[in-house]
Amino acid sequence: MTSLASPLLDTPLPLSTENAIIDCCWGQTPSLNQHNDLRAFWTFYTKECENALHDGGRHTAVRTHRDILDIVKLLKDDMPRDEIQRSLRSKLSKAYQNEDELLGSSIDLAARLLLMVDFGNLPYGFSGRRQLHWDQGCLRDYLESYFRAPPALGHERVKLERVFNARNLGRMAGVEIVPTDNLVDHMRLTDDDTKVYIFNHASFLKLQSKNTILPGGLVDETLRTLALLFPQSDPLTRKWLRQLPPPFLIDPQLIQCGHLKTDDRQIERFTFWHDRIVTLKQVFDEATPRTISQWWYDRRNGVQWYTFWVAILVLSLTLFFGLIQCIEGAMQVYGTFHPAKGG
Repeated sequence: MTSLASPLLDTPLPLSTENAIIDCCWGQTPSLNQHNDLRAFWTFYTKECENALHDGGRHTAVRTHRDILDIVKLLKDDMPRDEIQRSLRSKLSKAYQNEDELLGSSIDLAARLLLMVDFGNLPYGFSGRRQLHWDQGCLRDYLESYFRAPPALGHERVKLERVFNARNLGRMAGVEIVPTDNLVDHMRLTDDDTKVYIFNHASFLKLQSKNTILPGGLVDETLRTLALLFPQSDPLTRKWLRQLPPPFLIDPQLIQCGHLKTDDRQIERFTFWHDRIVTLKQVFDEATPRTISQWWYDRRNGVQWYTFWVAILVLSLTLFFGLIQCIEGAMQVYGTFHPAKGG
């Protein structure tokens, strides 16, 4: 028996409740392994519910998982936002001064949990995450208009070689991988192009790939970007992922997003994330080594790499032999002023 009527803040969630939530949202009953893979999503789910109910729950009307799923059903039925709000208003037990806030934040919370997209004004100040403000029409149409924006950047010289992956972004270009729970932040550069957000919830994407209100092809393309950045056949990437420190909660499916053939790696095959891939690749290509480790790993320019390390070797040998000569000179001076005494 499910416990959808239990309060949102009651944790941990029973397996039956998780199954009921997944079935309502994406029409699937996951296996036990899938439940284990979805640990990062359930952490996100719990955190979002806690944030929504901050300040004693004065800013949202939902209280139980069933409240959330009732709104999710309306979202999937393509009901316009104003009609959803009227439906929720009719269920309020009494009048509130901040009714619009209560209902609006409830709708935004349900949409966030359904899609892992930040809707509305999130609490606790500035988060650095991009937030979408959906205020009219049905959610499906809003997402279609947002994600279907045509690419603005050219890609004539953009080639997605196998060396272009998440591990090498840090080792060669000094770009830090930052995990995000917000899909619209995926592959967005920040902090003067020194950090890039990666939506690493591969298990979540696979779960809803066949039953989602996101634009057709978006989920598949997002998984292909993960396959590009975290190549499934690369054992070094697997090892690197295991060594990443928190907050990078590793989704076991992140390294199971398939193999990209040569045709799949063409930039023309990416439309939703086209401009961000082009920008990230430009940063990667134009990066010059700034640290000794970057000089060691960045071997894209073979002549430059060998020239640098030959120069380092020559300098090291010069310093080494210079040190030896200094020691010998010091010993000679010492011997001159302190001759050995005869027996």
